[in-house]
Amino acid sequence: MFRLWGKIWKSNHLIKDTVAVEDSSDTRTHKVFHCLSQICLNFDLEQPIWLDSNIKDFQRIGKTRFRQDNFIEEIPFDYLEIQIIEEDS
Repeated sequence: MFRLWGKIWKSNHLIKDTVAVEDSSDTRTHKVFHCLSQICLNFDLEQPIWLDSNIKDFQRIGKTRFRQDNFIEEIPFDYLEIQIIEEDS
């Protein structure tokens, strides 16, 4: 099972959070993208753009933050953070 935790932060306060679950046998990358799609759908957000810094952070620590630079539209929060909380071994 693969679980990704999505959190919306504003002024150092957690505003919303949700957990997306993916139980398929896809690659890790596909699981991350599918879970991120679920999270964005739940929060009624567009898909963020992955910048090099996001990719490096996520590969290194399993966590990254999407700020205004990652979105085309204006966002009413400081950042969207995603973090792996369970991964198939």
